[in-house]
Amino acid sequence: MSLFDLLSKEGRAKSAVEKNAKRVMNKHLQSPDRFSAMEKLKEIGTDEALYCLAKRFSYVYDKTIEDEQEKEWVRNAMVALGERAVEPLLRYALNASTLSQPLHVLEKITSPERLLAIVDELLAREEPGYTRHPAKKVQILTWLAEWQGGGPVEASKRVLPYLADFDEQVRFVAVDSLAHHKAQAVAREPLLAALIRPEEESRRIKVRIAEVLAENGWPISPHKEAIEMLLASELPEFSLKQDKLVRKKES
Repeated sequence: MSLFDLLSKEGRAKSAVEKNAKRVMNKHLQSPDRFSAMEKLKEIGTDEALYCLAKRFSYVYDKTIEDEQEKEWVRNAMVALGERAVEPLLRYALNASTLSQPLHVLEKITSPERLLAIVDELLAREEPGYTRHPAKKVQILTWLAEWQGGGPVEASKRVLPYLADFDEQVRFVAVDSLAHHKAQAVAREPLLAALIRPEEESRRIKVRIAEVLAENGWPISPHKEAIEMLLASELPEFSLKQDKLVRKKES
């Protein structure tokens, strides 16, 4: 094949990707037309084509059933492609406003080690602290709560910094994520510190932390005195039994 023929072929492929990518992202098309465009992008199979295919996750079509059918098709297509889809999905995730879909696909097609590296890359862009749009943090922490592939310690280590996040919902989801993994060796002390943290004003977060400690029977030393003061003032539904928190029985 001559250089001219090669360039011509690449040009046609690029044009096909651009054409079908526009159709995939066009909410005004009929669903069968978008399906046809999605199938074409999968068939082309370049990184750019698969990235454009992943972008179908980025919007909600007004017909709920068809919207889910299209997204399910994309999920299945990406899973079928296996490792071939990892880099396009990562590129999409790094620029996406919603992360649940790509993370759930990635967990099926790549190793836990590679997936943890991807999560670290995503979290590096969503560090603890103030942000106008904390939804990505919530999505990643929620996914970490459900993911079992990397082990409870590795998942918990990535959640811990968000116990002191600026956003109250992010902090609550972080506690909830740690509750799922029950990794006492790494989570107990940070949860205790978060419970008695002077800056924490959210009672629902304090209640959730107390629940996690009580449900798991984790000792509270060396913070007994501070926690006793907290029980008297803000958490009357809990008490201490030896060195552990317990929820009082309702009368």
